[in-house]
Amino acid sequence: MASTRDYFREHTNPPVFLISAVLILAFVGWGVVAPGNLGSVASGVKAWISTYFGWWYMLVVTGFLIFALVLMVTPYGSIKLGKAEEEPEWGTFGWFAMLFTAGMGIGLVYYGVAEPISHYAAPPTADPETAAAAREAMNITFFHWGLHAWAVYIVIGLSLGYFCFRYDLPLRPASAFYPLIGDKIYGWVGNLVDILAVFGTLFGLATSLGLGATQISAGLATVFGTPDNATVQVLIIAAVTAVAVTSVMAGLDKGVRRLSVVNLWLAVILAAAVFLAGPTLFILQFMVGSTGHYLQHLPETSLRMFVFNQEASDWLSAWTLFYWGWWIAWSPFVGMFIARISRGRTIRQFIAGCLLAPTGASIVWFTVFGGSALDFIRNGKGSEALMNAGTNDALFVLLEQLQLAAPFVTVLAVLGIVVVAIFFATSSDSGSLVVDMLTNGGDPHPIWQQRLFWALLEGIVAAVLLIAGSVTGGDPLSALQTASITSGLPFSIVIALMCWGLIRQLRFERAGIRKAAEAARPAQSGGAYQPAPAVGRSS
Repeated sequence: MASTRDYFREHTNPPVFLISAVLILAFVGWGVVAPGNLGSVASGVKAWISTYFGWWYMLVVTGFLIFALVLMVTPYGSIKLGKAEEEPEWGTFGWFAMLFTAGMGIGLVYYGVAEPISHYAAPPTADPETAAAAREAMNITFFHWGLHAWAVYIVIGLSLGYFCFRYDLPLRPASAFYPLIGDKIYGWVGNLVDILAVFGTLFGLATSLGLGATQISAGLATVFGTPDNATVQVLIIAAVTAVAVTSVMAGLDKGVRRLSVVNLWLAVILAAAVFLAGPTLFILQFMVGSTGHYLQHLPETSLRMFVFNQEASDWLSAWTLFYWGWWIAWSPFVGMFIARISRGRTIRQFIAGCLLAPTGASIVWFTVFGGSALDFIRNGKGSEALMNAGTNDALFVLLEQLQLAAPFVTVLAVLGIVVVAIFFATSSDSGSLVVDMLTNGGDPHPIWQQRLFWALLEGIVAAVLLIAGSVTGGDPLSALQTASITSGLPFSIVIALMCWGLIRQLRFERAGIRKAAEAARPAQSGGAYQPAPAVGRSS
């Protein structure tokens, strides 16, 4: 018995592991027993946050973007996430594939067609279903999925990669606070930060897995005429979870990286097919114009609050503030994962790669899929079907509008289903790895038993809540999603403090390097002497 207890203590952080597990089981039980009550409470808390702290969300997320951009062009950008002699562990393409598929690849497939159509039908300021509405729809979509979203991930990923790989601290959010609170990161303060991260990560992943199962089920119903019900959706969750478990058990290089690369290539093939079969010239023109519009209006859009327009203010709460809370709630997962795969890269390489490349890919994706849908609607081609399509089937409705022979449409629809399924699997396996690290005290190489436990638990939570929703008629998955987003408010403060801790340590390191160089100059007329100084902390 003692050996089992010792093994548990050695490979986990017991307070984080146990408290997280209890919280997860409690919320899942709440969602099963009283999904309506969970939904109303979660919605009430979200409405309160939007009303009283919407200004904070808009300000702090924009602040994260400014922080990342400024840091990228300063001399700090040459500092490595690791020791001075270390090189990147993975090549550029494999690195990008992993960070992109983990970060928001699945969201692009899920909302790629549906979100631009939604904003076109009900924009916050333009007249609905007009050319101005189409421009605003794409600008809003880029805003929600572009630079701001990745800036949130970058702050956490950069802080954790820097403190873990350069100063050998554990790979856990609490480590970024070492310059501020010192060894207290190993006490209750650090555990509280990690528990909050587990809460947002696991519930976000389980929710996305459940919602993704509904999209795959809708695609199968469209292509093969299979039933679109809870039974099929649970079977889909089981299949996707099996793929994710196999991937995460195979490890980061053999499992997660390979699956991510395969999925990225499949997504490129799907996008290329829609680009060539769809309104190609319009897509190119719309992409250039929409990108220019997005960049030109970015400062205004970033801090727009609609103080004198209640209807637009309600729209802001339902869309932008929802996304900002969602990205912040997901940021421990994505931030820790991109930190884990970025060892050996400089701060400048990390920020540029994580900020510019995914944003560019998102712009291309949304223009190809959402832009094609808007062009079809405005030209009367399948406009009624597209305008009435739900989020789950919008992609497949768009594929039906392409001027292709029936077999090719079927092939594309099947490819779409496969891309969705693998995107969910890559999110699940990378998320499982992150939750493992959060609950084991920051070890980047968690034991296989933990990897298996958390990967299975994600699927079980999603399946249980889907079944509960079908039985009770409620929507516990969406309620759980809303509940997880509420963790975005306290965690936004955590991320802001991470910025402070990172800047303190970067300044401390640069000062140490300068002093060492000055001291060594008389004896070393040629080379640069740059030892890694100790971690600075507040007194």
